[in-house]
Order: sequence, then C-alpha cells, then structure tokens
Amino acid sequence: MTNDDTLDRNRRLPTAAPDGFLASIILSFLATAGLFYVNIMAAIVDGLVAGLGISESAAGNIGAANIYGAAFGALGAVLVVKQVPWRLVSIISLLTLVSIDLASMFITSADILLLVRLIHGIVGGLLVGVSYAVIARTNKVDRTFGVLLFVQFGLGGLGVMVLPRLVPIYGVAPLFIALALFSAVALAMLPFLGRYPPNEKVTVKSDGVAWRPLVMTLIAIFLFQAANMGLLAYIIRLGISFGLDRNYVSTALGLATWVALAGPAIVIVLGVKYGRFPVMFAGMLLTLGGTAVFHLSAQPAAYMIANCGTGITWGAVVAYLLGMAAQFDKAGRTAAAAGFVSKLGLASGPFLAGQFLASGGNFPGLINAALLLMALSMLVMLPPAKRLDEAQPTP
Repeated sequence: MTNDDTLDRNRRLPTAAPDGFLASIILSFLATAGLFYVNIMAAIVDGLVAGLGISESAAGNIGAANIYGAAFGALGAVLVVKQVPWRLVSIISLLTLVSIDLASMFITSADILLLVRLIHGIVGGLLVGVSYAVIARTNKVDRTFGVLLFVQFGLGGLGVMVLPRLVPIYGVAPLFIALALFSAVALAMLPFLGRYPPNEKVTVKSDGVAWRPLVMTLIAIFLFQAANMGLLAYIIRLGISFGLDRNYVSTALGLATWVALAGPAIVIVLGVKYGRFPVMFAGMLLTLGGTAVFHLSAQPAAYMIANCGTGITWGAVVAYLLGMAAQFDKAGRTAAAAGFVSKLGLASGPFLAGQFLASGGNFPGLINAALLLMALSMLVMLPPAKRLDEAQPTP
C-alpha cells in the first residue's frame, strides 16, 4: 500500500468528483502553486529592479533561474511520476515553497537570491510536473488545462495590478508574501481531491509515427512559451520605456490579464468540439497581430489592446498544446514532459531577453524577436493538432 493510499484511508473529508468541475479547479490551484511566480513575473522583475535596485539583466536572470529550476524539477517528475505518491509529494512541496518564499523576503543579495529562487523552482517544478500527470489521468484533460489557465490569468491579473504599487512602499516583501499565500491556499484545498491512480491507457498508439507529432508538440510549446515569456517578463519595463506612466502600465496589464480570461474560457467551453486545428490556427494569427501592436505602445490604447489580444490567445493556445501532449500517455508521463518543456521555454524567454537588452538591444528589437519565435511555433504546432483531430473524431 502506498503512502497516498494510507492518506486516503485516514481521510474523513468528502472528495470532489474525479472528473467534476470542482476537481478541475482544485487541480488547477495545485498545478499553479508551483509556478505562480510566472504569472506575476513582470511584477517580480520590476519589483527586484525598483525594490532592490539591481539591474534589469540581473532581475531577469533571477526570474529565469526560478523557472529553469522548475524545468529541472518537472524533468524529475517525468522520471518518477508513476512511482511516487503524488499527494505526499504535493504536501511536502507546498510546505517547502511557503518556507522559501517567506525566507526570500529578507534576502538583499542578487547572487544569493538567484540561488534560493533556483531551489524554489526545482521544488515548484516537481509539484507542477506531478500535478500535470494527475490532470492527464482525468477524462477532461483539455477542460482542466483551460481551468488551469483561467486560474493563472485571473489571479495573475490581480497580482500585476496590485503588487507593483506596493513595491515602492514595502519593497519586495509583498511579492513573496503573495506567492506564499497562494501555496498555503493550495495546501488547504488538497485534501478534497480523490486518488487518481495511474492509467496505462494510451490515446494515440505508439505505431512508429506517434513520436513525431509528440516531439513537434513539445518543440511548439518551447518556442511559444519562450516568445511570450521573454516579452511578458519585461512588459512593465517596455511600457515605461515607451513613455507610459507606471500606474497606467500596471493597471492596463492587470485589466488585460483579466480580459485574457476569455482565452482559457474558450477552451473550457469548446474543448475539442470543433477540433484543435481551426481554433489554434485562428489563435496564432491573432497572437502575431497582437504582438506586432506592441510597436505602438507609445499610445496607451495600443499598449492595452496588445496586452489583451496576446493574453487571450496565449491562454487558449497553450491550454490546447498541453492537452495535446497529455493525449500521448494517460499515465501522465508526456504531460509531465510537456511541463518540463514549457518551463524550459518560460525560463529561456526572460534569460534571452535579458541578455539581448544587456548587450545593447532595445524593446522594438525584442518585440521582433518574439514575433519570429511565435511564427516558428505556429508552423510546428499545427500538423500534430491536425493529426490528433483526425485520430480523435470530434463529438
């Protein structure tokens, strides 16, 4: 009997239906807890610059280290997800994350903070990888990833709207307190989840060609996440560089993140009813157009529109991409692998953007680089989406 079985047997609380909407919400909070700093990354980078007085490049490196750590943690989840008791791992991970976030408030050295956040990322990545594997064991994978993005965008919008205003007054403390509180909430929700044992069912058989669409899906996830995160990590600095007021930038970004809830909402409502390919194709066209509008950020309305448009499509497309990866192995290994690749992209974006800016690059050039990566991602993601649509006829 595993430790999870023992925990389940000793539990007296009622549990949510395994494939119910409440379970999707709880699983979304669990998966978000390990990586919530990504959703407020713009606030964190700006807070480290304004609150600790470190350079933009150093702040970007700290954010990147946090996510690179998560990538390695997610890779560990790929290797052990079928053997480890996921509930016990989640409890230990959440308690560790709370402790590290609270300790981070008192660190003023950029070098030490980089190391601490790297460790935080490893723990968080393990939690997210395990959570993704559990989500893959449900019968509502696409919907659950849609709920996941809905939670991330909704609470992330609140964070980027409120936290940058607190940094000039309280320093970086509010940033890390917010992260610790989120993990604590996820820990309180955890007992209401059911068992979710591994399932060996494979939706797309390994017939000699399935590996190609899987690899293409993973490459698309990496490119898409790197392009979006490289821009998002510096989106507050970008707005300020175009002459926008700090308060307007934080308000616009927060409101845009809430508007972007329409993206995951589309996935929740539509699922695969009309197939993945047409929705993702339209989403990527809008992504490219919205990103190009960032060149007009000197106009407040254009900055708002660009954030809204790219936020909506980001939430929709990445939910479908993660759902696609999960279809290749219902035991959860390919879902955990997607989590690893996603975090690798999320980490590489801020790192490369920071190096670009540190070497004399400017924000218009950064926008163009993001556009190039997004276009490449579009070319790679559509063929496996079409293949899965053909293998799984829509309802």
